[in-house]
Amino acid sequence: MKVTDFATALSRYFNDYLINDRGCSPKTIETYRFAFIQLIEYLETQKSIKSENIKIRDLTRDNIAKMLCWLENERKVSVSTRNQRLAAFKSFATFLRYEKPEYIEESVRIQSIQLKSALKKDISYLKPDGIKLLLSQVDRSNKTGRRDYTMLTIMYTTGIRVSELIAIKGCDVSLGNPKTMVIHGKGGKIRHVPVVKQIVPIIEKYLKENRCTSPQNLDDYIFNSHTGSQFTRQGINYMISKYAKKARSKEPALIPEDCSPHKIRHSSAMSLVEEGVDLITIRDLLGHSSVQTTEIYAKMSSAKRRAAIEAASKEIVPKEDALWESGNNIKEWLKGLTSHKIM
Repeated sequence: MKVTDFATALSRYFNDYLINDRGCSPKTIETYRFAFIQLIEYLETQKSIKSENIKIRDLTRDNIAKMLCWLENERKVSVSTRNQRLAAFKSFATFLRYEKPEYIEESVRIQSIQLKSALKKDISYLKPDGIKLLLSQVDRSNKTGRRDYTMLTIMYTTGIRVSELIAIKGCDVSLGNPKTMVIHGKGGKIRHVPVVKQIVPIIEKYLKENRCTSPQNLDDYIFNSHTGSQFTRQGINYMISKYAKKARSKEPALIPEDCSPHKIRHSSAMSLVEEGVDLITIRDLLGHSSVQTTEIYAKMSSAKRRAAIEAASKEIVPKEDALWESGNNIKEWLKGLTSHKIM
């Protein structure tokens, strides 16, 4: 089987560059790997280029751009997924600039492809009453229920990601002074998150019951499935969906239809914003790389407050007609504006 320059470069990109030069996480490498699987599939099905014949010269800006459109139109992927695929190709283009300088011009052209903006949806989250209702669905009389209750309380009071929750080990929890948990975040970043005193007894009881802080168990994950293996994202999703369904049957307005681990994280962030915690502190607690991400919650909070004020004001502020509505001609109103001096 012949080896093309593309195959050789791709091998070094995944086996050396991403790991040693970029220090990418396994999750990022997996996402990039899937992007190139789809690129190869596009070149095979849409450009009639067999995978074993693909060369670096086939990775043009035009082909990449058309492949992204193909993903959206034919594969019906979301804008965020489309942008993830583009990130993989831009990363490979950066690699080629140094690995294959003769392709530098086309690499720069690939890197000039713009990310696509998506319509921003309102962030849905659970208010404190919704969180209380959700937690009340957990049967704490059995070991599984106590585990689920501990996970949910940690998720809400810390705002950590589901991937961070299932990665907590016995050695990461310190309930002395100060009471903290070591959280292993995205890109191998580590941060220390405080444990609020209200949930310390819950965590202590769980750790003791499961012998998580015994010397021989310190390097083991504290949350395990019924099979004894580390929890998965799917397992946490299933657990939350189960309790959310029960809670929604009692108070539908308090529980979003698509209740998920990330909704719990949104709920935690919004709670902090509403309590007046500054954005820098919230950014550090949530592990955001930029405060701009955190600002989304602050903007959302202020928008809701404004809407509430406007709704309340309807009862006391009389409705005023626009100036042109009281006249006969909007054109005359517009002409009248020129009689005022513009500063």
